[in-house]
Amino acid sequence: TPVMANEFSFSFEWGDIPLCTSGHPNIVKNPKFVLSNVPEHTKVISFRLKDLDAPSYDHGGGKITYSGNNEIEPGAFTYKSPCPPGGSHRYVWTATAKEKDSFFGGTIGKAKAMKLYPNK
Repeated sequence: TPVMANEFSFSFEWGDIPLCTSGHPNIVKNPKFVLSNVPEHTKVISFRLKDLDAPSYDHGGGKITYSGNNEIEPGAFTYKSPCPPGGSHRYVWTATAKEKDSFFGGTIGKAKAMKLYPNK
């Protein structure tokens, strides 16, 4: 999906996670995220991973306190790694920017980024 100018977006690389194709994910550190055009007044960004080819499986995610740094390094949170049995799956990270640390309300922006895993 093309990104419009000044639209909240991000990119990521899977990084140094163990290759997993057994269907039994590992607990790993988050990938490095590079954020662009984070909405003004963002205090918290939550990240969730979804397998588009097995959407009922919960890979989890995490949240970070946003202080203006647009690079989120591995180790900010842990999640269940991608681990598709029998080939590549399409995985989407969703980042939700919030103006307060609250489960309900406060959302001021959302962005998504997709990659195959394994990407061979």
